[in-house]
Amino acid sequence: MSKSSWKRAGLAATAAAVVLGATACQSGGDGDGKKGAAGSEGATHSGGQVTKALTAAFKKTVEAKSAKVSMTITAPEAVEGGGSTTMSGVMGWDPTVMDVKVTSSGAAALGGPAEVRTVWVDGVLYTDVGAAGAEAAEVFGGKRWMKMDLKAIAEGSGNKALEKQLAGNMDNMNQSPAESLAVLLESKDIKHVGSAKVDGVDTEHYKGSISVEEMVNKNDSLVLSKADRAEMIKAVKEAGITSYDTQVWVNGDGYPVKMDIAMASKEGPVTISAKYSEYGAAAQVEAPPAKDVIDFEQAMKDIDKQLKSVDEDLADVDKTLEGLNG
Repeated sequence: MSKSSWKRAGLAATAAAVVLGATACQSGGDGDGKKGAAGSEGATHSGGQVTKALTAAFKKTVEAKSAKVSMTITAPEAVEGGGSTTMSGVMGWDPTVMDVKVTSSGAAALGGPAEVRTVWVDGVLYTDVGAAGAEAAEVFGGKRWMKMDLKAIAEGSGNKALEKQLAGNMDNMNQSPAESLAVLLESKDIKHVGSAKVDGVDTEHYKGSISVEEMVNKNDSLVLSKADRAEMIKAVKEAGITSYDTQVWVNGDGYPVKMDIAMASKEGPVTISAKYSEYGAAAQVEAPPAKDVIDFEQAMKDIDKQLKSVDEDLADVDKTLEGLNG
C-alpha cells in the first residue's frame, strides 16, 4: 500500500483532533448549561446595560440548546492539526451533539479529502473516512465511517494520563456560544462598540478582553456557578491559553449571531470566527448505520496486522536475496 494510503488512513484521527481541539478551546461548564444558568440566580449586574444585555444573551443561548454554525479556526502551523479549519453544520449543547462538515488545511497537507463529515452523538465521534477515496476504504475494510469512542480508547490504552485528559475533555465538551459569552462577561472592560449589520441583520456589537491571570484572580462570575467557573479556568489553563479577546454581535432577539475570539497561547495565536443561526431548531443528529461503521481500535489492529504481514513478506524477500547472493 502506498505512503499516501497510510497518510489517508490517519484521516479520522486528524479530523477528530481538529474537532476536539476546536471545542476544547471553548470547553467548560457541565456540558448542558443548566448549572451555569442556575448559578447565575441572584448575581449582581454591576456592568450596567452592557452587562445586562450580554447576561440575557447568555441565558437565551443556554436555553436554545442548539443552532446552525459556520466556523473558521486558525491555529499556529507548528501545532499538530494547525493551519486553517472550517466547520459548518448543526450543533447542540443539551445534550452535546454535532453534525458538521470539516475542511482542514492540515488534513489536505496529508493528502486527505478537501471536506470530511463528522458526527458527534452519545459521546462518540464518527468520521466519514469514505471521503478519502477507494484507498482509505480498502484500509478500513470497505466501511465508510470510523467510530471513535474516546473514553474507551483512553481506557484501553493503559495510559492513565491520556485517560484522564480525554475523559476530562469529554466531560467538559460544549460547543455552546454561551460559553464564549461567559468568558466575555469575565472581562472588566466590556464595551458596546455600536450598531452593525451582519449578513443584513441588525445587531449590537460588543467586545472585551481578559487574561487568564485576571480570570483566576476574579472571585465570581455573573453567569457561571463557582464549580462551573473553576472547571472553565482549569480547561483554559490545560489548553495553554493565556488571554482572550472576544467580540460578539447580538441580534434583536437577543441571540449572538457572530463571535470572533482571539486566544493567546504558548504555541501562538488561535482565532475562531463563528456565525450562528436558527437557534432552538431541533438538532436531528443520528449515528451512521452500524453496517457502515468500523471501530477505530479495531481498524488500528487490522492495520497493524497488515503492516506485520508486509514486514514478514519483506523479511522473506531479504532471505531469498541472501540465499541467491550466497
